[in-house]
Amino acid sequence: MASSSYSSTKALSLVFYITLFCFLSGSVSASRTSPSDVNSKVKLGLYYESLCPYSANFIINYLVKIFEDVDLLSIVDLHLSPWGNAKIRANNSTFDCQHGPSECLLNTVEACAIDSWPELNKHFPFIYCIESLVYEHKYSQWETCFDKLELDPKPIVDCYTSGYGTQLELKYAAETNSLVPPHQYVPWVVVDGQPLYEDYENFISYVCKAYKGNVVPKACSNLFLITNYYGVEQKPVFPVGYNK
Repeated sequence: MASSSYSSTKALSLVFYITLFCFLSGSVSASRTSPSDVNSKVKLGLYYESLCPYSANFIINYLVKIFEDVDLLSIVDLHLSPWGNAKIRANNSTFDCQHGPSECLLNTVEACAIDSWPELNKHFPFIYCIESLVYEHKYSQWETCFDKLELDPKPIVDCYTSGYGTQLELKYAAETNSLVPPHQYVPWVVVDGQPLYEDYENFISYVCKAYKGNVVPKACSNLFLITNYYGVEQKPVFPVGYNK
């Protein structure tokens, strides 16, 4: 009974949060329009796979924090790459995913969402919804996210069934495989091209440290920055899914 109550509360929180975020996203774009602001944004990249529990945990419990602060969100250029540890087959046109066919499906669905709804305030809530279900071991219910967020499923269905989603995934494969240094596990978090390795859950500290703009978000000024040196490989202290 307790877990059912928790799930219901979480679902309601998601709907409330998404509604709030849709209002906030307009104010972000309206308040940050000068070229200097755009050029000073910090590039934040997440290379992940949909059914990795550590990726899901990072997305719904850590990455979401930047959406809870309008000023912090305004300095970030977020890029999601749903490929992770998948492997391309010898024919170069199909692939296998670490957690099986269901993960290939959801990786492709999330790739289609990013392509169909390029605005961050549309595709991130959808991905967040799916990853919340992954976190709760209910990912088979992923299609309920269309109703929860009042999104038309047709663009995603068309993208997936036409084979275009596969082409998107192969693009993400090339992108992931060209990372320097190569990714070793997921989630693999990169700030301005530099991997955070084992310290990925502290990504906000790195974003704040990398930001060179004039208007510093309050979240950064109040943050005590303890960061690992960029490019220094260490044994992960947070859970990861290794690239095998």
